[in-house]
This record gives sequence, structure tokens and C-alpha cells, in this order.
Amino acid sequence: MKICSLASGSKGNCLSLETGDTRLLIDVGLSLRETLLRMDEVGIDPSGVHAVFVTHEHIDHIRSAGSFARKFNIPVFASHLVHARADRYFIKSRVTEFESGSAFTFRDIQIDPIPLTHDSCDPVGFVLESSEGRAASVTDFGIVTRLITEKLRGCRFLNLESNHDVNMLMNGPYPWELKQRIKSRHGHISNEESLELLHELAHGGLEMLVMAHLSEVNNHPEHVVRSTESFLRDQNICAPHIVIGDQYQASALVEI
Repeated sequence: MKICSLASGSKGNCLSLETGDTRLLIDVGLSLRETLLRMDEVGIDPSGVHAVFVTHEHIDHIRSAGSFARKFNIPVFASHLVHARADRYFIKSRVTEFESGSAFTFRDIQIDPIPLTHDSCDPVGFVLESSEGRAASVTDFGIVTRLITEKLRGCRFLNLESNHDVNMLMNGPYPWELKQRIKSRHGHISNEESLELLHELAHGGLEMLVMAHLSEVNNHPEHVVRSTESFLRDQNICAPHIVIGDQYQASALVEI
């Protein structure tokens, strides 16, 4: 597998994942120009992408999904509800609709779109399984359900939300209503909740973690690094390579 977090945060998200004979982008929330620039910087050929997969209709996830797909004549995969809600972003694109919770096959990968809880019409995460094993991307969700936990077991790679530090959020500048929305079942999970999930998912084959969608106001990369490294010290099951998703620059292209 080859993985690169091209962007992660409230201003734009894009994950490049190559597994088996297939290269995918999960969300394209940057401008098309910035997406292509970052791909060039890390050595990813955009003409080699086979499809764009969309998690939900918020602009930081779909800003250039349609324009990227049109430029390279590839399909966009989106749920029926997301396609209907955000159809203006997919004009003249080849959209393939899927149903949340129903697995399907694209090329040599089985795709399982997991239902999430978020303040959008039909949010999903993706579990992808190929001859190279399991990988998953789950961001923008407010609670860790039993379904999420079970679906994410056995992954070699996880792109996992670690949105906010609870103390920073509650003592920060956001209005109370926004704080409550972020903490709600339709908001985002905290650093602590992300690590609780990781404790459930730790296994010897977990090779890489991207800690994703960090809030610029209510979190800090050092907090996430510190808490994640503490989690790793407290167990002897796995030793994954850790990447902190960044809003303003792509991570290195990592092969596992």
C-alpha cells in the first residue's frame, strides 16, 4: 500500500491510497490547482488515479471532487443522498452511486461504506480490502459506534479523526452552541475518544496511522503526538508509523 495525506482539516481534506492495482482519492476538498500541486510535490501522478470516493457533502470534502474527476475522466463514487444534495459539484461528472452500509467492488478492491454520525445528510467512512490487506478512513463522526469498531478491526492502515482536545474546546473562543455541536453525536470525536478506539483496534498488523482532521483552534499536533505516543508506550501489540494530518502541506508518500 502507498498512502499520502494530501490535506486534513476543516479547510480541505484529501487522502491518496494505492492498494493492489488501484489508486483512489478519498475526498477532494482542496482547489483543483492545490490538489495537483501537492500531488506533484510528493510524486503522485494524478492521471494514475482510478476514482474519487466522497464521504459526505461538506465543502471541505467535495470542493474539487467533480472537477478532478472530469479532468481525468474517472468516476466519482457518492451515496445517492450526497449526490442529490451536492449535485452542482458533480455536473458533467460520471457519478456512481452507492448505498451506505452496502459493500461493493471497484476493480480489485472491496469497498465497505460505513454509516457515521455527523451533521451531514449521509456521512460514511470507507473500509477497503484488497490482496494487500485492509485499510480504512473514518473522519467527521461524533460517536464511536459498535459497528465502526467492528468494521475497523484488522486494518493495516487507518486514517482516523482526532479532532479536538476537550479542555481546549471547552475553554476556547467558540460560542457555546458550536462547542455543543462539536461534542455532540453529530460532531467530531476528541483525541481521547480516538485513542479509546485505537485501544480496541490495536493488533500486530497495524502498520500506519494518520491522525486526521485536527482542529486548528481546539487542538495542537503536539497534543496528538504526545497522547498517541503514550498509547503506544502503554501497549506492546503494535508499533505503527504515525503521521499527523496537516491542513497546509501533504505528508510524505509512505509505502507499507
